[in-house]
Amino acid sequence: MRFAAIADVHGNYLALEAVLADIRALDITDIVNLGDMLSGPLDARRSIEILMQLDAVHVLGNHDRYLLDRPPEKMGSWDRPAHAALNAAQLDWLRAQPMTQVFREQVFLCHATPENDEVYWLDTVHPDGTVALSPLDRIEQFALGLAQSLILCAHTHLARAVRLRDGRLIVNPGSVGSPGYRDKHPYPHVVEAGTPHARYAILELANGAWQVTFRHVAYDHQAMATLARRNGQPELANALATG
Repeated sequence: MRFAAIADVHGNYLALEAVLADIRALDITDIVNLGDMLSGPLDARRSIEILMQLDAVHVLGNHDRYLLDRPPEKMGSWDRPAHAALNAAQLDWLRAQPMTQVFREQVFLCHATPENDEVYWLDTVHPDGTVALSPLDRIEQFALGLAQSLILCAHTHLARAVRLRDGRLIVNPGSVGSPGYRDKHPYPHVVEAGTPHARYAILELANGAWQVTFRHVAYDHQAMATLARRNGQPELANALATG
């Protein structure tokens, strides 16, 4: 089995197009998408048009849920413009996607953790704002009850792979479309990938063991930074431009 995992596109259609072109160039036909597809000051409409045409397995992220479970006046600054760009059919397509899913019986898919789409799994935010790899005991606690040998999550935008003591592998493929962001929960913190590349992962089952390859794909990130700045998000514009 060999497939690609994408996540956290956040409306960055140029990054998404670049990643999909890279996947095709590697002759990979199976794709899973771990959510947070559209929200952000970029182009939700073009992004969902691409995703709806893609033969892929999707799960919802927390920002996807925000587009569905509250009125626009209750949405955040990343969700409100995305919601306004979508038509009823596109929202219906989004609504039809599950929160978690099992891919080919061997891979568990979720956005953040199996039970909560807002909790970091592989990383912990400390009171001083430091974001660091979580202790293995905490990581394993979230994996209790999952029988699959490969577990995929996203949400933090940070590419990670952690091998559990029982041999299972948990992978976060990193973010396709947003290499950095600021958040207030559970403590104020900043996530920075370090470069502006679009990120995804290739997963392969070989000789009974899962292997992961992280891919960093160049694209016209300055064009997306310009769009974010024009749409009133200078901080995201800086993240897109620099990582």
